[in-house]
Amino acid sequence: MRDPLTQVIQLLRPRAVFSKGISGAGAWAVRYSEFGQPGFCAVTEGRCHLAVDGERPVVLERGDFVLLPATPAFTMSGFEPAQPVRIDPKTAPPPGYEVRYGRKDGPPDVRQFGGWFSFGSPDAGLLVSLLPRMIHIRSVPRLTQLVSLLGEEVARNEAGRDLVLEHLVDILLIEALRAAPPDAAQPGLLRGLADPRIATALRQMHDDIERGWTVLELAGEAGMSRSAFFDRFARTVGVRPMEYLHSWRIAVAKSLLRGGKLTLDEVARRTGYGSASTFSTAFSRHVGQSPGKFMRAARSSA
Repeated sequence: MRDPLTQVIQLLRPRAVFSKGISGAGAWAVRYSEFGQPGFCAVTEGRCHLAVDGERPVVLERGDFVLLPATPAFTMSGFEPAQPVRIDPKTAPPPGYEVRYGRKDGPPDVRQFGGWFSFGSPDAGLLVSLLPRMIHIRSVPRLTQLVSLLGEEVARNEAGRDLVLEHLVDILLIEALRAAPPDAAQPGLLRGLADPRIATALRQMHDDIERGWTVLELAGEAGMSRSAFFDRFARTVGVRPMEYLHSWRIAVAKSLLRGGKLTLDEVARRTGYGSASTFSTAFSRHVGQSPGKFMRAARSSA
């Protein structure tokens, strides 16, 4: 049976972009504006404050890992009062050395390694909406090791670097989502997969996307009544079952159309629509343009 999380990450197509070392000592604070790209950091020494807009402030300690799939605005600081230095990540040049905040001399109070990457999929917004806004994981050495490997590969700048970085980011993203505490996540894919009954329905949808699923059939797979399943799915995943299935079908259809090797009839069949006309109507309503126009635009862009 296909793993929904793996399929989502494959469609996101993460690509490594940039990473750096950061340290702070004494009184320091930095305020990053909203970025939109996925960001991450792993604390390798000491501790600091992290306040992500819309989330509860946390203290990051050695061994902690944070992933922000869409990186909203946030403030990171030490434990002494300080006026935040404002940083625009979209214009800040990437330094080739460790960035030091606060007191410049002496040992740092915190040291971390972090950065950001991009998603190759133009539909990343749709898929990222299924993930938590902030994933905070404590004491998973494997994640810190992966971030260190990522930094080492960036610094080496040798042949095959981009391919290695892409694979490392793939693994980093999967490991982070695996380790994310499901009870701390807002409604979305992770909470759905943490619920055994809802996870069964999600896996069935992903495993057999061509099937003409109904809510009643999915409820049967989950071993629940139709009404109980509908309410629990919507509460856990954040969208209604058919809404989720339709969004996933459209995301897969877009990926197939970009490939440009299949007819509309074949794309319709592979994504669970009975005919090209039914598929075209559903696609146009969801995307705002016909599948043919979308495919031509994708070819032109490529």
